[in-house]
Amino acid sequence: MANFKAFVSQNELDEKRKARQEEWEKVRTAEQPEVCPEEEEHDPRSLFEQLQDQKDKKQEEYDEKFKFKNLIYKGLDKEESNFLDHVAERKLQIDRNIMSEEKKIVEEYLKKQWW
Repeated sequence: MANFKAFVSQNELDEKRKARQEEWEKVRTAEQPEVCPEEEEHDPRSLFEQLQDQKDKKQEEYDEKFKFKNLIYKGLDKEESNFLDHVAERKLQIDRNIMSEEKKIVEEYLKKQWW
């Protein structure tokens, strides 16, 4: 079983940074900076807190992305609502008529087949 440390002291971080700097000086080229690029900072928060923070940031980005889209759409007024109801009823009526016609055609076909 691995031994996990919950606490990293500043001394340990400084020692690691010093060792990285020494390695950096061995391999760096003239056009690269003298100071070793920093590793990711140690985050003392729990994994749950880190993941929750990431989730919150993604949700904020999503909300920001669709914020303007939500502003464009407004509620329907009474007249618009009545019009859309009328269109829906008319479409339903047309669909019923088509189904009725198809049913009659099928019935006529079946009568001719049996006689």
